[in-house]
Amino acid sequence: MIILGLTGSIGMGKSTTAQMLREFGLPVHDADAAVHELYRGSATAPIEAAFPGTVISGAVDRQLLAQQVLHNPAALKKLESIVHPLVSRHRDDFLSRCRAGHMAAAVLDIPLLFETGAQNLVDRVIVVTAPPELQRSRVLARPNMTPARLDAILAQQMPDIQKRAQADFIVDTSHGMLSARKQIKDILESLGLNLFHA
Repeated sequence: MIILGLTGSIGMGKSTTAQMLREFGLPVHDADAAVHELYRGSATAPIEAAFPGTVISGAVDRQLLAQQVLHNPAALKKLESIVHPLVSRHRDDFLSRCRAGHMAAAVLDIPLLFETGAQNLVDRVIVVTAPPELQRSRVLARPNMTPARLDAILAQQMPDIQKRAQADFIVDTSHGMLSARKQIKDILESLGLNLFHA
């Protein structure tokens, strides 16, 4: 089974690319979705213990948590030490199910793939990219997003140029959906995965 790593900075179109990969028939493990699930489950108790007042009605309130960790590297490190092992277990379960189902390939959608060393878990890396001005306009169009908040998020992420330098494949989302879909199809075919159709 080929394990593909999918990554890209905020606003690059990674979620759209992940959805296209699903449409081509590949199972995708979404690290962010796993965190959302854990924030309503097994992560709530350890996070509330470490960051009191961040769990509301049995679920982690991401806004309250962000206020405690966004500009505090030590707090962020503490949060990661709680969440990363839980996400790793969730991901390993996903890969076990894919292997049991004899899937030809599986995708790990990991926003901080290079930052966390997760490239060691995958056979090939797909980096989703777009020009910086398009990235900013996409992200600033989101609700509750400010230039300062975007800058704080980007400061946590490896620069796009460094990600592209380490990629096996690049999907440029600046030319629209049809172009992105064609790029993905070409990648899958180059890996001998042309058995998938969308």
